[in-house]
Amino acid sequence: MMKLSDFDFDLPEGLIATRPARPRSAARLLVAEGALISDARVADLGRWLDPGDRLILNDTRVIPARLTGQRRRNGPAGTSVARIEVTLLEPAPEGGWRAMVRPLRKLREGESLCFGAGLEATCTARREGQAVLRFNLEGADFDAALEAAGAMPLPPYIAARRAADARDREDYQTVFARRPGAVAAPTAALHFDQALLAGLRAQGVTMSHVTLHVGAGTFLPVKVEDISRHRMHAEWGEVSREAAAEIAATRAAGGRIIPVGTTALRLIETAARESAEIAPWRGETDIFIRPGFDFRVTDALMTNFHLPKSTLMMLVSTLVGKQRIRGIYDHAIAQGYRFFSYGDASLLIPG
Repeated sequence: MMKLSDFDFDLPEGLIATRPARPRSAARLLVAEGALISDARVADLGRWLDPGDRLILNDTRVIPARLTGQRRRNGPAGTSVARIEVTLLEPAPEGGWRAMVRPLRKLREGESLCFGAGLEATCTARREGQAVLRFNLEGADFDAALEAAGAMPLPPYIAARRAADARDREDYQTVFARRPGAVAAPTAALHFDQALLAGLRAQGVTMSHVTLHVGAGTFLPVKVEDISRHRMHAEWGEVSREAAAEIAATRAAGGRIIPVGTTALRLIETAARESAEIAPWRGETDIFIRPGFDFRVTDALMTNFHLPKSTLMMLVSTLVGKQRIRGIYDHAIAQGYRFFSYGDASLLIPG
């Protein structure tokens, strides 16, 4: 049995980043190529890439999903007002949005919330510690009001240390973000700026965009010691026909497929499950990559440094080996690499 404790390690709290490097590509880059570890900067990434290699970039766009509103309730003693904090999670099948609401006990079904910027919502259901909210605006009007009223949904380990601010509007969004729908960023891709992208293209490195709308479930802890019993949250994604064809052509020509981030990796591996070859795909994936998994598309991975005992630690352990990843993380901690969403990056190239 593979145990949760197999993926634990001690991380000094001082290595948890609360702000990203600026410029983006100035972040540090640990390159693990087989048994060799090199220390570099993200700006140096091209030294380990060859012409014809293909990076897979997740073009999801993080929405400002954290809202603060007021609930007004009329009663015998008059009108009572409660401050309510909302984090949007994902569109609900029946319409509206699933959301975390704090404090949920102060919001009943049928009651309304006002958030400012003309944005209002009605609670249509409460279940499993969450609420379903139906908003008064749709489409572009909803997007504009959310942009005005909302804040970026920083990960819990950053939000516990500071509030989101104007800088996060830029910092917590990739430079190629295009399709709104994520409530967490594909953080390895935050290290790319336009200068780095242009330099890689000039070198002959190719790129494909895919979409995986990262959900808040990415931060949920694993609660079972036997990891085979863990059930992943589902996230919506799409590998377009064009992207699938580009990936297949690169593989046929002998180039490497290198997802930027675990979200891009999970998506392309989902799209290759049925036929063992990459194919266009669209839908929800709850793929769980743990030791024993057979990678069908991925040749290497660029990713940040992950939480102890997380499914992402299991994923990178599967790609390069459990003992090897332990040595990589020991090196990163000893050298003072910065961890998690706003931290430094690694390039993992299996031996």
